[in-house]
Amino acid sequence: MSGELISNNKKVDPIELRNKIIKSLKAQGFKLNPHLRPKKNEKETLRKIHEQKRKEQLRLHKKFLLENLEEIKKISIDGKSIQPDKIKLKLIEVKPKSFESRLFFWWNLVWWSLPYDKPIGRQMRFVLWDEYHEAPFGLIGLQSPPLASLVRDNYLGLDNGNREYWINQSMYGQRIGALPPYNELLGGKMVTLSLVSNEIRKAYEKKYQNRTTLLKKRKIPNRLLFITTTSAYGRSSVYERIKYKDEKVSIFLGFTSGAGTFHLPQELYEELLLFLEQEGINTKRGYGTGPSRKLKLVDLGFKKLGLKNFLFHNIKRGYYLFPHVRNLHNVIQKNERPIWYNRPFNELFDFWLERWCIPRSERKKEWMKFSSKKFFKKISIQLKRL
Repeated sequence: MSGELISNNKKVDPIELRNKIIKSLKAQGFKLNPHLRPKKNEKETLRKIHEQKRKEQLRLHKKFLLENLEEIKKISIDGKSIQPDKIKLKLIEVKPKSFESRLFFWWNLVWWSLPYDKPIGRQMRFVLWDEYHEAPFGLIGLQSPPLASLVRDNYLGLDNGNREYWINQSMYGQRIGALPPYNELLGGKMVTLSLVSNEIRKAYEKKYQNRTTLLKKRKIPNRLLFITTTSAYGRSSVYERIKYKDEKVSIFLGFTSGAGTFHLPQELYEELLLFLEQEGINTKRGYGTGPSRKLKLVDLGFKKLGLKNFLFHNIKRGYYLFPHVRNLHNVIQKNERPIWYNRPFNELFDFWLERWCIPRSERKKEWMKFSSKKFFKKISIQLKRL
């Protein structure tokens, strides 16, 4: 198959589809005995498992990436051109069809080993921009969180009766990280600190005022009580060790169950949907169908193909919560009035610069080795080979 959507006239053979899914999973680095699991839990093995999905996304968006490469390259910066003590950051909320939108999407696809996934539900994106060097520093991509999460719900005391109300006052960090060469200056810590900034909370309050939930038409306060995210590979030293003025800004909740859909390639997902339609199942997706629609459809398709529990890829990620209020449990359990943290972005930046950036720049010089010219030449070659 070439990556095009399968014709609706094609009859899907369930045995053939099942065999193709099994072949794909083995090629990615999974073993089946009889359940799905990575051959090893080492980082390098897990990176390779994600590589197929990542390349799939690069092929899908190849035209966009090549057309915008020169524009993105012009504002990239060599490591040796950075003066760490001169870095000056501002937080920019990304608007649709803007330059920042193209910038965000380009780096989101190219830079991370964890593949891009299309955001679901509510969405907010931010670019951290270095005003002094006129270069992009890092990205934050927020979206609606999964409706159910065992470790999160147990920690907050959520159940079917109150979960939707409180989860709709939070966001999930899909993409959080620094871009080169700032990543070598511990820029990831600054991007992480930004999650608890007043500015992100205020932007959320402005964007989602007078909002009702789509499915239940329930009025939801435009409060951002907390942000959650998961680490790519096990526990994250950045999330766990991040502090602001000796106060931890994140809470480790445990590990995810290891379920998801990234391990099913898009072509096979489309074929699985056609198979479900043949079985008389409604496969409507998108706006109005809920945040876990794809998960439910894939799970149902796997079960009908005799691939029981194949929704569980058993790659467990660390789950982290970033509260915006000091009394989060009492807000949820006793409906107390929130006691908000006061953390202006500029003060978080000043703290990061003195606490991490400047000491790192003096201690280790890896940041100076990044060559924008070499990086973009490498990316250009990789894209043309796809």
